Parts: sequence; structure tokens; C-alpha cells
Amino acid sequence: MAKRKGLTSKAINTLVLNSAAFQDHITRNLLHPNVQLPAPFPRGKRKAARIILKQTGLQTQDQREEREYVLDSALRPLTLAQKLGLMASPAGRISEDEWSRVKARSVLQGDSAQPCAICREEFYLQPQVLLSCSHVFHRACLQAFERFSGRRCCPVCRKEQYETRVIHDAARLFRHQCATRIQARWRGYVARERYKKLRKSICPKDTQLRRKFFEAKLQELNDSFVRYCHTDTESFLSDINRSLSSSRRVFQQLERKQVSEPQEDDWERIQSQVVQRGVWDCPICLTALCGPSLPTDAGTSSRHTALLSCSHLFHRLCLEAFEAFSIESRPCCPLCRSIYHKKITHLGTN
Repeated sequence: MAKRKGLTSKAINTLVLNSAAFQDHITRNLLHPNVQLPAPFPRGKRKAARIILKQTGLQTQDQREEREYVLDSALRPLTLAQKLGLMASPAGRISEDEWSRVKARSVLQGDSAQPCAICREEFYLQPQVLLSCSHVFHRACLQAFERFSGRRCCPVCRKEQYETRVIHDAARLFRHQCATRIQARWRGYVARERYKKLRKSICPKDTQLRRKFFEAKLQELNDSFVRYCHTDTESFLSDINRSLSSSRRVFQQLERKQVSEPQEDDWERIQSQVVQRGVWDCPICLTALCGPSLPTDAGTSSRHTALLSCSHLFHRLCLEAFEAFSIESRPCCPLCRSIYHKKITHLGTN
């Protein structure tokens, strides 16, 4: 067919060679079924690499883990089409300065702080690779993508013939976050312990908290007294009872001096409190202040009620009986134990 078109044998050979070169290029770059990453070290340099690793064996484990290195240690061989100039040859090896610029661009984009673009999971401490196009992936995810896609191209920008470099930016960020959380938890624990100590030593301003504070202090004093008391327990408790009774007598005397007889307006206010409370039973005899079975003539007058200045209501006879049996010179209210003034009234008998 070529002879029919008038082509010479030299042109035919060139055409056949170009066709074979294009087929080889397409087979290697587009249709290769199993694309694998090249070995970190070529066969001829494995022995030298082992010597270098032995020399650096004195380094700590953290230094070995934080070391960054290029995963593609050797360039892929040129295809026949690239050697003949039919296809563009891949660029040369990326220098350290160029890798620094690529990494700075990746840090500026915040790729290490974001999830992996393939599996959409965080990096944490898993191996991480940086491509020459400044995109970052899990190393295992990138290998799986290349194996199943059959092509060596970036999963994000589709750039071909890239180089990969192992980095540890995501691991450092994760360690920094963990350290920050641990420090925050520790500071919170220290602050809470300090606050507990302050609550034990400083009296709060709130009424309920102040009451609990003094109750706890009193309990501590009682425990210390019982713990370090070398005398008889019964005598110790009897002393406490005597001191409490003497204190109670002092407070009662002060109350008697301070209590003044209510005026008419005060009695009206006290009566309104009784009506609002709505309790119409005598607390002493536990019967109604106004009984329907009581007679309406002389019996009703004997069931007059006595209103106290503390707003408590009793049968007059019940209160007089209580005062007669009381051993104190001035009895207290049977309910609230306060010194009172009384007024005979018909409240509750209607």
C-alpha cells in the first residue's frame, strides 16, 4: 500500500518505527494494567543505601520517623517516542528548593489539616505523601488509586508524571492538637482543684452556699473534737448540752426584751396572714376551731380562739392549759417556740 502511494523504503521504515514508538508510549503510559511505584532505591544502589542506613542507625526513632525523603528515587526510563522526539520528555528531577516551594504552597492551602481527598478521612499518624503538584494524600490511598485506575496521575488535578515525597506535616499537627487537648484538660483539673480549696477556705456570698459552708465547718469541728477528745464521751456530750441550754436561755432572754406588744394595725395584718394560710384546726387538740356539733349558746363562748403575735391560732382553753403546764416563766408558742403576745378573738368561730 505504501508502494502504491509512492513512498520510498526509507520513508516506510520511518513510518513503521514511529508507529511502533507511539504504540509503545501509549502502552506504557495509558494502557498499562499494573502501574506500580518504582522501588525507593535502584538495584545498583541498594547496597549503598544499606550502608547509609547503618551509618544513620544511631539516630533516634523520632528523627527517623520525621525524616522526609523522595519516594521516587529514579526517573522512569524514556519511551521510544520520547527518545525519537515524537513526544515531550518528562521534566527532570525536582530539586530541594523546588520541593520547599511545593511544600510551602501545600501548607498555605492547608491540605495536611484537611481530610485525604481519596478516602475522606483524617491523616492522624498514618503515612502521608506530597505530590509535586502540591496535593497531599495517604500513601496507601495513592497506591490503591494508581493500582485500580491503571494510570499514574494525580487524583485531584490529573497531572501525570509526578513525583512523590514522604512528609509528616499531618502527624505533627495531630500531635500538637493532642498536646493542646491534654494541656487544656490538665489546666481545667488544676483550676477545679484550686476552686475546691478556695471554697473550703473562703466563705461564699450566696445564702444557701454560706449555710452549707458553715455546716461543713461545724461538722469538721465536731469530728475533730470527737477524734482528739481524751475525756469520757458522755461527759463531753453533757458539757455540750449544758452549753447549748445556756446559749438558748440567753437568746430567749434577748427575745423577751426585744418583743413588743403589737398594735391594732399589726393585729389586722396577723389576722390576714391566718386567713391566707387557711388552717382552721387547733394544733394542740387537733380539732376544728369552729365545730358544727358545738352548742350555739354558752358552748360557743367557751371555744373562743386565741390569736398569737406569731400568726398561729389556738383554742383559748387549749392555750391556757399549755401555759399552765409550761415550766417557763413566759411560755413560747407551741409551734414556732417564739415569745408571743395573744389576743382573744372570734376568728374561725363563724
